[in-house]
Amino acid sequence: MEILQPFRCPWCLKDPDYQHYHDTEWGVPLRESKKLFSLLILEGAQAGLSWLTILKRRQGYLAAMNDLDPDAIARYTEQDISRLLLNTGIIRNRRKIESAVINARAFLAMQDKGEDFSEWLWSWVEGRPIVNHWKNLSEIPPVTPLSETISLELKQRGFTFVGPTIIYAYMQSAGLVNDHLVDCYRHGELISGA
Repeated sequence: MEILQPFRCPWCLKDPDYQHYHDTEWGVPLRESKKLFSLLILEGAQAGLSWLTILKRRQGYLAAMNDLDPDAIARYTEQDISRLLLNTGIIRNRRKIESAVINARAFLAMQDKGEDFSEWLWSWVEGRPIVNHWKNLSEIPPVTPLSETISLELKQRGFTFVGPTIIYAYMQSAGLVNDHLVDCYRHGELISGA
């Protein structure tokens, strides 16, 4: 007897790591500020690349950059940046590495002003994921008016590599938006809280 596999969003089917990410992480509401920060750094590193490229290097980032802890990264010096530029476990792009340092400092500046990053971010969706009902990948927009607004607000707070396309991908990853296709088994599971 043939065992039927559940329908998944087609973008994840080409690689087992991608499929595991889709099944266990993508679109799951992430509410812990430091985890949201580390995801933001990885989304920024993705610019111009595929998410699978970053996913395959995620452990390299964690090992090379103090588990993507903003307190540690905010203290990085030019010597740290030079060290990271030699690390083949991450994307060796100076602007992206410098952006991680800049963003760590901006994240901590928000904290110093009493702004919890998670509360701030989730306030844009009133604390609940936006649930979309896409039938095809071609329907999913790369940018939305909300991602443009959040991008602008982050830039005003000093963040970099936070353009509206990056921010929309970030919103999808962090679960602020449920963009699983309606036929994907994860769409309904995330709505029901599974």
